[in-house]
Amino acid sequence: MQHILFDLDGTLSDPMVGICSAVQHALRHFGIEVADIRTLTPFIGPPLQQSFRDLYGLAPGQMAEAHQAYEEYYLARGMYENVPYAGMDDLLARLRQAGKHLYVATSKPEPLARRILEHFGLIGHFDFVGGDTPDLRRSDKAQVIRHVLASCPAIDPAQAVMVGDRRYDIAGAHANGLAAIGVLYGYGSREELADAGADCIVEDLAELERVLTE
Repeated sequence: MQHILFDLDGTLSDPMVGICSAVQHALRHFGIEVADIRTLTPFIGPPLQQSFRDLYGLAPGQMAEAHQAYEEYYLARGMYENVPYAGMDDLLARLRQAGKHLYVATSKPEPLARRILEHFGLIGHFDFVGGDTPDLRRSDKAQVIRHVLASCPAIDPAQAVMVGDRRYDIAGAHANGLAAIGVLYGYGSREELADAGADCIVEDLAELERVLTE
């Protein structure tokens, strides 16, 4: 595959502390106390508003408040508590040296994703960074991938693959005619990725590199 789309959270970097602490802060706004932020890892991957609804029953009218409270923490601290996976910078460099074109497809707002990648020195590896709109009108992963494809007409879906750690990445790729690789070093289980129909599931970065360059 010549064109490789990467999810951000749980695939390029481990966002657990930043995202889960921001969710903890947002839930506290509604009087919900969560002592152990590790219990909030299901928030990593899906669109944020969907998770507030599905996991904690917040009503549609509460979503704007929840997102604002989340951003109070995330923009001040959480985005810097993100940690690129060890070896990721080198992997991306080798893929580019091998002639691959790299892209990001994330449910994070696109300007925020760019800021995170710039902060960690990864943005130079990517031809394009695609994400949600600032007002959250493109949070579904299938929509994000469609946006990347529309913005980069040189991408041939038959020569493109999506790499991600959750079922949303797999479903979004297949909805756009792309193959999908599930990674187990993130926050999705083998069962989740297999049930979603991942074309391939890898354990670690070494195996991911072998699959992407074979």
